[in-house]
Formats: sequence, C-alpha cells, structure tokens
Amino acid sequence: MNGSVPESEQAWTVGTAPGIFPSIGHGIALFRRPLEFLNSLPAQGDLVEIRLGPQRAWMVCHPELVHRMLRDTRTFDKGGPQYERLRALMGNGVVTCPHGEHRRQRRMLQPTFRPAGVAAQTDLMAEEAESLCRDWREGQQVDVSAATLGLTTRLISRLLLSDSLGPAAADEVRHCLAAIVRGLFVRTVVPVDALFRLPTPANRRYRRAVRRVRELIDAAVAERRQGPPRDDLLGLLLAAAQAEDDTAPVTDREVQDQLVSLLLTGSESPSMCLASAFSLLARHPEAERRLHAEVDSVLGGRLPGVDDLPRLVYTRSVLTETLRHSPPGWLFTRVTTREAELAGRRLPPGTTVLYSPYLLHHDPASFPEPDRFMPERWAADEAAPGPHGALIPFAAGSRKCIGDLFSMAEMTVALATIAGRWRLRHPAGRIAPPRPGATLGPRSLTMICAPRGDAPGGTVPHAAALAPGAAPAVAGVEKTRREGDNGVHHA
Repeated sequence: MNGSVPESEQAWTVGTAPGIFPSIGHGIALFRRPLEFLNSLPAQGDLVEIRLGPQRAWMVCHPELVHRMLRDTRTFDKGGPQYERLRALMGNGVVTCPHGEHRRQRRMLQPTFRPAGVAAQTDLMAEEAESLCRDWREGQQVDVSAATLGLTTRLISRLLLSDSLGPAAADEVRHCLAAIVRGLFVRTVVPVDALFRLPTPANRRYRRAVRRVRELIDAAVAERRQGPPRDDLLGLLLAAAQAEDDTAPVTDREVQDQLVSLLLTGSESPSMCLASAFSLLARHPEAERRLHAEVDSVLGGRLPGVDDLPRLVYTRSVLTETLRHSPPGWLFTRVTTREAELAGRRLPPGTTVLYSPYLLHHDPASFPEPDRFMPERWAADEAAPGPHGALIPFAAGSRKCIGDLFSMAEMTVALATIAGRWRLRHPAGRIAPPRPGATLGPRSLTMICAPRGDAPGGTVPHAAALAPGAAPAVAGVEKTRREGDNGVHHA
C-alpha cells in the first residue's frame, strides 16, 4: 500500500470533462465508460480525487484502505449521492440507514437470515428453479435476465412475505425493478437534482415504478394484518411493532421501508450474478464442462437438497469467480461524519468517499489476469489469491450484506438445477459487454437452450424428495464466506 508516497501521488485529479457540462465532472466518464474509468485509477495512487457534479469526492483504490473504511462505520457512514437516492427509494431501512440506527435494525432482522432459516428454504429454491426451466425447449430463445430476476424476486418475496405477494404482484415488482435500476445509476453519477425533476418519459417511468412498488407492499401488509401470524420477516416486523418493551417502536413506515429495501436488493443482485454466470460459462466451455460433471456426479439427475450444498464445490467456485469478475454491487459511496485520515490525506467532515468492488477485483496486484474467468482460482486445495479481503462483493465489517448466506444458497441451487438440465448458448454475433447501472450485469441477455443429453435421466431429470437439515447447507455456504467477503447494496 502506498501509505508513505508523496501526497501529490496519493491524490490524483482526473481532468474535468470538457464541453458544455463542466460541472458534471467525472460523472460523464463514469456514465459512458465506467469500468475503463475505474480500472485507470489504481495506477494513480491509493486515494484518487474525482468530481461528481459540483461535488469533490475520493475513490479508495487499495483493499486494505477499503477494509479500514468499512470497519469504521461511525466515521465512514452510509451517505453521499448514492445513498441520498437510495433513501428516496427505500426509506431508512437496514440497507440505507445511518450508523446510529443500524445495530437495532440488524438485530431485529437477523433471525430471518440465520443459517438454519436459510437451510429451511432450500426445497423451495430447488422447486422454483426447476419450475423456471421445466418448459424450455431445444432451440428456444430465453430472456435469461428476465428469467433469473423473476426467480430471485419470487424467492426473496417468499422469505419476506410468504405468499402475501402473489405471482401477478411479484411479476409486477420485477417490471418495476427494471425501471428503477435503470434510473438509479444516472442519479448517482450525475447528482444534479434539477435534471430529474423534469417531466421526461424516463423520469416519469422511474417515479411511477417507485410508487407502484410501495403500493404493492402496502397491500400485502394490510392483507397480512387481517390474517393469522406467519413465520417470515413480515411476521417478525409486525410482532416487533406490537411489542411493549424499552426498544424503539417499529412504525408502519419502518415496516414498509424494510420490506421495500430487502425485496429490491435481494432480487436484483443475485439475478445479475446468475445471468452473468450463464453468459460467462457459455464463453468458457471447459469451465462449463467441469460444472456439468460435478452437478451430474453429485446430484445424479435429482434436485439439489440441503445435504448437497457443501458437495457442490466447483459450482460455488463458478459463482465466486463470477462475483469477482462481474460483481453486481460494483460502486458504493460513504460520507465522513468527522475528520478522518486516509492514505495520508486529511478528509474533513462531509467528504464523499467511494469504493468499487469491481476496481479491487480487477487489480492485477490482487488477481493476476483479472479479466480472465477462472473458477479454479477458488479451488479448495489452492490458496486464495491476492491480499486478504480483496474480494468483497458483499462488503465487509458490521454492514456486510445481511442476505449473503441466502444469496449464495439460492444461486448455488439455481445454477446446479438449471445446469443439470440445459446448456445455454449465445446467439451468433457479437456479445455485448454488460452495461453497468445501479448494478453490474446483463440486462437483456437472450440465450438459446441446448439439451443436456449426457445428463443423468436426460434433459429434464425427475425431481427427488429433498431431505431437510440445516448443518450441511451452512457448511457449504460458510466455506464461501471464509474464502472471501463475498449483492447490490450492503446492509
């Protein structure tokens, strides 16, 4: 780390964008060429000055400094242009709340995301993934982005709301989410509020989608209040709202904020990772072959059960490498609440600080040949490459993503289930690189179904009964956690 280099090398200012938008600064570069812009920064130092609109900001480019920042949540609090926009969307739930509110909220919500609770969802994950691809046919073109988003939306809504959000409402949430994600990124990198108050079609779509998601959540909550208690996150929130103790009361607005934020972040990030994984596997046939061999050997044509998760080692390696190569949560902001020092630079209160998992994951100092997709990096018998902590798609510290276990389990089950039945191929022609938005991943990925005639039981094996049990699933997911601090936004 360059902690002792001269200050002139630690803080490098990229030239302000020319033309008629001088006040927008590097927001234009982030919007037009975001990944190239990020990859250019580490060569300029560990802490690089950039400008977002009229604001001065600092990009942290070294994993040790990023971890120092993420561990000190009191000084480097959630804030800056990104979280200002997210709070307008999600309210003040666990994903976006400031440091002073986080511990209470996290403790209240944590029981839903404990390993035993995640393991209990494995049957549902497998059944939903099998249902997703059951009716696919050889040669059919499938909108993989929409399919994976539909899957993850159904799964997270069941965890949060049981069946209170019906199929039609869940599908509407998926469509709203697509409009919201398109609008969030530009609002972050070009933080000029006047642009987004204009009555343009894009602004109207964004506001309409935000309003509709909240209406759907309100309807689900109102219906639940009329019925018996349920063992899900909404049930936990409603019980907390009625509790008579010394803790801060849970208001109706907090119930809504928690559900909206967890529903949106819990569906978008894992869907992006799954879509990216299928796209990468289609371009790397040897990795795909190894994945299919493992799935066939472990599952033998049946649906994955909770006991299978720790045995799907290469499947998890594919997902871990996808999270490294194409992290859905690729850019985040923090704001200093008091004077701080970072890389020899004094940062006054109110300073916007950014960090990028994509930048860290593509620094060759941590990951040789960073643009290559190599699941073998995470083989059990090989040491994890790079400095400890360089892999952080789920953040780190006390605000590490609350749903990391759930996301890894659902993605492992979904990838194994679909790969056990189908190969997905890119259509002929150039493969467009993923366009970063609020998350990173393919947003309109169309692929062609090819049969897995070599799979046990043929293209569509029969499902077997799934055995319950918590410990094996936890072991499988916990292994991934130890390999690196592996969604969209961090709780």
